[in-house]
Amino acid sequence: MIPAATPKLYFENPVGRVLEHPDGYVIFRYNPGKRKLSELQAVLAHTRNLLARNRWNRLLGDQRLMAPFTDEESAWIVDYWLDSSRQGPNGLYGAVLLAHDVFARLSNAQVMHEAKASALTYRVFDTEEAAVAWLKQLPRF
Repeated sequence: MIPAATPKLYFENPVGRVLEHPDGYVIFRYNPGKRKLSELQAVLAHTRNLLARNRWNRLLGDQRLMAPFTDEESAWIVDYWLDSSRQGPNGLYGAVLLAHDVFARLSNAQVMHEAKASALTYRVFDTEEAAVAWLKQLPRF
């Protein structure tokens, strides 16, 4: 039996952890609790840097423990993180594990609705196994 590949920690702060998976994708796991905007900006900037450094276009976003976005966070995510001009030339694919908190789910849905011109193609999954299976079948650029 072949052992499962182990992700390597790339960055961590109170908002969450960014992991580099040897199969060619980034894992971003939110921590529970309130966030400072500057800490959210930092962890998402490191996520983008890791994607760019490796020329990857795949991301597993684990929002299961995430608290709802504030209005300020939502606006920044739409204007910066999901802005299509900031994505790679082939866009970004995201497998999302939705938050357990219903209000966090609603705030994420609102952000995605507002980001109409996003170069992010994403799907929502109930299990990490299903999310990883989807990511692995996508083309790598």
